Amino acid sequence: MHIATVRQRLRAAGAGPSHEYRVLRLWANALPQDSGKRRIEDFLPASLRAELPAIEAELRGLARIASVHPGEDGAERLLVELADGQTVESVLLPREGLCISSQVGCAVGCQFCMTGRSGLLRQLGSAEMVAQVALARARRPVKKVVFMGMGEPAHNLDAVLETIDLLGTAGNIGHKNLVFSTVGDPRVFERLPRERVKPALALSLHTTKADLRERLLPRAPRMTPAELVEAAEAYARVTGYPIQYQWTLLEGVNDGPDEIEGIVRLLTGRYGVLNMIPFNRVDGIAFRRPTWERAAEIARTLHRRGILTKLRQSAAQDVEGGCGQLRARSIAVVAA
Repeated sequence: MHIATVRQRLRAAGAGPSHEYRVLRLWANALPQDSGKRRIEDFLPASLRAELPAIEAELRGLARIASVHPGEDGAERLLVELADGQTVESVLLPREGLCISSQVGCAVGCQFCMTGRSGLLRQLGSAEMVAQVALARARRPVKKVVFMGMGEPAHNLDAVLETIDLLGTAGNIGHKNLVFSTVGDPRVFERLPRERVKPALALSLHTTKADLRERLLPRAPRMTPAELVEAAEAYARVTGYPIQYQWTLLEGVNDGPDEIEGIVRLLTGRYGVLNMIPFNRVDGIAFRRPTWERAAEIARTLHRRGILTKLRQSAAQDVEGGCGQLRARSIAVVAA
């Protein structure tokens, strides 16, 4: 289901623009529809009040939390079951963040990602994405939403942008705290600057070598790392938000001196930050995680060369935090 469908349902029940906004705002913030200073009887038309219980039930039925897996770092990995029985993952992050999924599976096929191994099963509707936020907000405050869970947001672009628009307005999330994470797609760089709500951009780079990137991300659009950085830089200047360049550190693959030199060439003078995340171990995938000492040495070297670099620990590592792992484990249990 999409947000546009919810809006149509509300209008058919007699909602005007202010009524529609109120219902969507309360839903996105995980608040009951009788919340607020104004009594529902004094504000909503009788026809909408009569239909509201059925609409609320339909929204609640979009998704439910199937299981919760708390991590020692304060993160919580949520396995979310959708109305058709498919599952996706959301992660409540420390410091009031939330990572949500935009697809069931993913078509990009990143070699180091569990989600990509299953391929794309289906798209999520924008209402299903907002439902993930509502479920999370029922557990704790959420002030930042990252589209970095299962799926490639650029492959479900209309629905993701509809979600971002709602979260950045009625959902009460600051625009720079909505993060669109992508492997890079020309459509992203064309559409995002034109949107009412312009999210921050996280760009999965992972290497400065075009041939290696094609092997690591076999079905990503064929933009070279240099072309991606140029396009991202233009968007950064439009929004005033720095680009978050994502780099999964793979031992012996993209952690050598040649990559350090490539990063310096690509990112010197750019308005962005490099987020380096050591590979999160995935069963059945042969890549290795470099030692923390080696990762820290790379980050220090880049800092000395003038590249703002943040070395990040992947959230919820102790509960298999790599995206797709929880879903894969739950499917294996059912199959057994």
